Amino acid sequence: MDSQNFFLDSQKQLKEIANILKIKPEILRELEEPHRLIKFQIPVQMDNGKVKIFFGFRSQHNNTLGPYKGGIRFHPEVSEDEIKALSMLMTWKCALVDLPFGGGKGGVIVDPRKLSKGELERLSRGYVKGIFPYIGPDIDVPAPDVNTNAQIMAWMVNEYSKLKGKDTPAAFTGKPPELWGLKGREEATGYGGVVILKKLQKVFGFKPRETTLAVQGFGNVGYNFANFAFREGYKIIATSECEGGIYVKKGLNPEETLRCREEKGKIAECYCVGSVCDLNYGKQITNDELLEMEVDILVPAAVENVITKENASKIRAKYIIEMANGPVTPEAEIILEEKCVVSIPDILANSGGVTASYFEWLQSKEKKKWEREKSLHELSVVLEKAFEEVWNLAKKEKVNLKKAAYLLAVDRVAKAMKK
Repeated sequence: MDSQNFFLDSQKQLKEIANILKIKPEILRELEEPHRLIKFQIPVQMDNGKVKIFFGFRSQHNNTLGPYKGGIRFHPEVSEDEIKALSMLMTWKCALVDLPFGGGKGGVIVDPRKLSKGELERLSRGYVKGIFPYIGPDIDVPAPDVNTNAQIMAWMVNEYSKLKGKDTPAAFTGKPPELWGLKGREEATGYGGVVILKKLQKVFGFKPRETTLAVQGFGNVGYNFANFAFREGYKIIATSECEGGIYVKKGLNPEETLRCREEKGKIAECYCVGSVCDLNYGKQITNDELLEMEVDILVPAAVENVITKENASKIRAKYIIEMANGPVTPEAEIILEEKCVVSIPDILANSGGVTASYFEWLQSKEKKKWEREKSLHELSVVLEKAFEEVWNLAKKEKVNLKKAAYLLAVDRVAKAMKK
């Protein structure tokens, strides 16, 4: 993954949309770069007594519609350009689903699997100390992202509250329910993707039991998407993680697969009997094989830039639901469109997470608890409305769904900036 290209692609996409919308040059200039990029050192005392320096980032892209909003990722490949690109995507995502938020993103260059629990906590608290002056419930509200979770958010909100001198639950979202976290937040992104899948089903009239899905990525988003789709009657025939995955011709049960992964350590070792992995049980596959599989719906739910100009012509799915951020490169999009593949863009497909974050933010501010059923119902309402707006604009303007989504989102931000 080339993060510099990812940011340049994001800028190029913005320029194309700005050109169609005839956005003023001064507004475009402001939108091309983040308002602020914070780069800082995080000194962490390791268990061996030595101090190790980690590098943290926070990109605050635009706050015209409301406080900056976006996750914090812990990953060895975090870079300045990646964080900038993702913060821009968050601006469009929040605008598309009509939330009173702007776009932000954060990250630390680290492999969290190599840290003890104590080291991870000290790193998480150190991150908050580094950005404390620039965040807060009405300034910038971080959340979990790749390799971060409710526990990390609990440490972070605790550190923020200590520095602030008062309990401030609305400073972060994605917290545990005991700390004003939202019930249903954990599964919200995956659930939201299936809300979009069901809207797609209505439009194209496919029958769930006759529709096959391959889900790349079996983390929080991929697992929950697969599980909700399975409950709706869809046939999940393949899933994977970074080490590879499985193909199960008769379809797999996501809950059983998760249990097996927890027991055996890898998805690739599930659906085998002893050392025999044949088609009656399951066949081990690579991520490339999953992407190029003959399947009705392909769901990239892991990392960015997995469908490129190199493999786009080999994609055999009829539909793509982009549950990861930026999984399809611009060159690949052109090839897929020529092949008449219908692609649901990431800023619509995976916006369930930030929508649930908005509900949690409200709950934390008002100190009124929401039940899980309410969270998921309200989430459906927001995403169904966004899908219809994107679908209707795409038909009216005779453009693909991605272009329609960006036209709507960028237009909302630009009009607000103009006012």
